[in-house]
Amino acid sequence: MLKRYSQVFKSLFFMLDMVVIFGCWILAYVLRLHVKLIPPFSNMPPFREHLHLSLFIIPSYMLVFKWIGLYKPARIRQIKKELSNIFRASSLSLLLVIFAIYFFNKEFYYSRLTFIYFWILNIAALSFFRTAIRKSLRELRKRGYNLRHILIVGSGDLAREVARKIRRHLEYGFNILGFLAKDSGEVDIPIEGINVLGSYKDLKKIIKNKDVDQVIFALPAKEERIIRVLLGYIDDESIDITVVPDLGNFFTLRKRMDELDGLPVITLRESPLYGWARLSKRIFDTLGSFFMVIFLSPLMCLIVLLIKLGSRGPIFYMQERVGLDSEKFNMYKFRTMRVDAEANTGPVLAKEDDARRTKIGRILRKTSLDELPQLFNVLRGDMSLVGPRPERPIFVDELRKHIPNYMLRHKIKTGITGWAQIHGWRGNTSFEKRIEYDLHYIEHWSTWLDLKILFLTIPAIIKGKGAC
Repeated sequence: MLKRYSQVFKSLFFMLDMVVIFGCWILAYVLRLHVKLIPPFSNMPPFREHLHLSLFIIPSYMLVFKWIGLYKPARIRQIKKELSNIFRASSLSLLLVIFAIYFFNKEFYYSRLTFIYFWILNIAALSFFRTAIRKSLRELRKRGYNLRHILIVGSGDLAREVARKIRRHLEYGFNILGFLAKDSGEVDIPIEGINVLGSYKDLKKIIKNKDVDQVIFALPAKEERIIRVLLGYIDDESIDITVVPDLGNFFTLRKRMDELDGLPVITLRESPLYGWARLSKRIFDTLGSFFMVIFLSPLMCLIVLLIKLGSRGPIFYMQERVGLDSEKFNMYKFRTMRVDAEANTGPVLAKEDDARRTKIGRILRKTSLDELPQLFNVLRGDMSLVGPRPERPIFVDELRKHIPNYMLRHKIKTGITGWAQIHGWRGNTSFEKRIEYDLHYIEHWSTWLDLKILFLTIPAIIKGKGAC
């Protein structure tokens, strides 16, 4: 039943996309003809030729949309992920269309502004309609329509966690029929308020007697060998089957599922910055730090003068820190302490109201202006504008012994500001909380998150969160 509905929804999305693409292509022509932001350099192609081109554009877009995965089942896909796919698919499709037109069509000139209008309209319209439909479907599912009936095989902590997550998201439209337990003695004991329908050996019988759409295997690691046996019981059934692996105490960082020549491979942890993501962040850092150095150069010159007049010693302070992949580098700061600050104490963390600070250093540290020379670290590629704060090697060696997963923060470039810093976890504060926030940042990294953190850094500095 649900598979038939799935095909219906897939067909509806397909037809809707064709209508939207066609409508946006026509509207783009109308806008270019009547809204003359930039006067055309030559005559516009006749409307008939513009209309004929849609016969090439629509199939091209449909093929790319299918390739990107816009017509795969998306019951549990986040809407923002779908919007991201729409942006990628629309941009790639338009590039392919433009390439084909300008290399194979020598008869007509098509306005570049028309394509820009079409690109903007297409992304906006598809995003609007997709979001509206997804939200409507999720609202219907919350009310009990178009449900998928789930049987969970397992009764341990993992099975309970699966049930909790399913019930937390009613909009996904999953209805848990019940659990299967290893021992028949557990049948009369509800789990999370849901009945245990039988033991593992009853799997096939329950599938036949109940309207089961999907079986989820959520067994503890010590029982996972049983899955192969249970799959043999139901290999002739037409239901969907999902396996939730028990990863135990393995910490996952940006986990994903891959395939190696047909063999499923689970990645437990990896840096988010590979390929285009790494390049885009480097471009973002280079341009951002370059313009910030230019804009802030008068302020930095003033700070240099005040440091020189305020105390003897160098203007800048250079200190070894640990960065990406545990590589060491020299980090630059404006000097805020006496030259002999660590002569008697050795390496120690700075404290609030630290007696070693100079007069101007007290102000610089309170306002975080002592961090400005790190813009040159960013330009050099040692650091990023946004990322976990770099620590000194002596502290890293100590912290990695006592804080679980501490070294995972080095899977990404360290930064001048970060998710932990804007929430007040910097300076002489809890390292455990810092790691928690740093790992959250790495797990959810995106350019938009970097922009958000940069935007929130100034209010955080004004409030003096964690500064010392």
